[in-house]
Formats: sequence, C-alpha cells, structure tokens
Amino acid sequence: MKERGYSIKDLEVLSGIKAHTIRIWEKRYELLVPQRTDTNIRYYTDDDLRRMLNISLLVRIGYKISKVAKWDEEKINEKVLEIAKRRTSDSDYIDRLILHMVNFDNRSFYYLTNEIIESLGFEDAVTKVFFEFFVRVGTYWQVGSIFPAQEHYVTNIFRQKMIAEIDKLGMSDNNRATILFFLPENELHEMSLLFYSYLSLKMGYHVIYLGQFVPWNDLEKIQRQVKIDFVFTAFINSIPKEDLESYLVDLKELFSSQKVFITGWQLHMHEPALPRNVKIVKDYKEFKKFMR
Repeated sequence: MKERGYSIKDLEVLSGIKAHTIRIWEKRYELLVPQRTDTNIRYYTDDDLRRMLNISLLVRIGYKISKVAKWDEEKINEKVLEIAKRRTSDSDYIDRLILHMVNFDNRSFYYLTNEIIESLGFEDAVTKVFFEFFVRVGTYWQVGSIFPAQEHYVTNIFRQKMIAEIDKLGMSDNNRATILFFLPENELHEMSLLFYSYLSLKMGYHVIYLGQFVPWNDLEKIQRQVKIDFVFTAFINSIPKEDLESYLVDLKELFSSQKVFITGWQLHMHEPALPRNVKIVKDYKEFKKFMR
C-alpha cells in the first residue's frame, strides 16, 4: 500500500504540538527528518506521524522533550505502553484513541474502548471521551489530516458498542410514552441519535428507532399507524438554512401534537427559526432533565 504524506500542519493538528515547535525540535534534536517530493515540498510519513503522536503524549504528561528525543522507538513505545497501563485522564484516553485510529490498530482501539467503558461507565465514557473524540476527528477530517476510511472504521466500532449497550437494556415493559428516533434523508451520522435512544430506553421510554436516511413517506406512514408522543432527529451534514427551516416546518405539521427534539451541528451553524413544538437539545443533561 502506498504511504500517504502528511504536511507539518497535519502533524500540528493531530498531535496538538505547534508547527513552529515541531520545526525547533527537528533542528535541535533531529526529532524528525521530513522527506521531500520531486518539487522539493516537505512531507512526513506514517512513521513520522506515529512518532509525533507518541512524543506529544509523553511531553503532555510531563516528560522533557530533551530526554524523550534521545530515546529510540522501542523506548518511546515502552513508555507509552506504561502510560496505557496506568490510570489516565479523559484527554489521555482521547490521545490514545487518535493514535490507534491513525495506525489502523483495530485490536488496540477495540480493547481501549472496552477499558474506557469499564473505567468510566458507559454514559460517562460516551459523553466525556467518545463524543469529544469525534469532535476532534471531525476537525481533522475537515482540514484533510485524516481520510474517510479512518473515520469510518472507528465509527463502526463505536456503533457496535452503542448497539450492544442498547441491547442490554432490552424493551421497556411499562406504559411510558413512545419516542420516535430517525435521521432525515442524506443524513448518515447516527452516533448522537443512538446515544439519545439509549438514554430514553434507560429512562423507561418505549423507543422506535428508524435509523439513517429515512424517507419522508416513511414518516407519514408511521404517523398514521403508530401513536407517537415524542420525535427526535439530528442535523449533522451540511444543509442550507432555508432547507433546514422548511424541513422543520414540515415536521411541525406532520407531528403537530407531538414534541419534536432536534440536535446537531447545523442548528448551531444556522440558528434556524423554530416552530412552536420544536425544541433544540443542547446536551444530554438537558434532555434527561426534560424527559424526567
């Protein structure tokens, strides 16, 4: 497989170490030796990126760069593994997840997610680590520092974990209200939707989960055939403000007697006008407070 090249900006974004600092470390400690293209443009290899991620982790927890720079790869990896075995902060967990993602280290990524869930509990693992991880991944993707395959494979692991936790809860036997969860057409990012459905099940609500890319006709059929008390959807993918506001009006008319919850980055971007029965969910704590 052909190795991709990283710019110094990529290293800065992924490691959290400023490009200026990386250049100083290169000159002072020969920490990295960038390659050059035929047109004399500097670039870094996958090995360089892995080294930079490991070093940034060590420096962040207190090791001196002058000391770390003298270590060979075996020693650096040994120290990183020692850190992995100790109690770590949420930020350390995120750094390690990023490192495993970049390396396509499927096994380490999988076991680290298990470790985080076991240490923090599922709800805190999602809200304190996994969601923050995806915020960083989204930033990296926007600036081109990671490519879609990396995002897709880690998203699939988290999705499996989320579904497994939902399955553990089972179906509610009480007579609490029914919440319909779905994503509009052209919307595929369902991590937040899965988590809010998990919270709803945990609180004892009856959940109908339609998932991604739901056609409008299907919503109309559900509305005619099933008693729905609440509706929940999300807007993550780019959408023009006028299209978003038009969709919200259509939702209000279709589910005129239900409360409609909405979340997602596009709401922050556009600050759309909201129909009377539509409420933006800012975070999971607000949602839990309202539903209790």
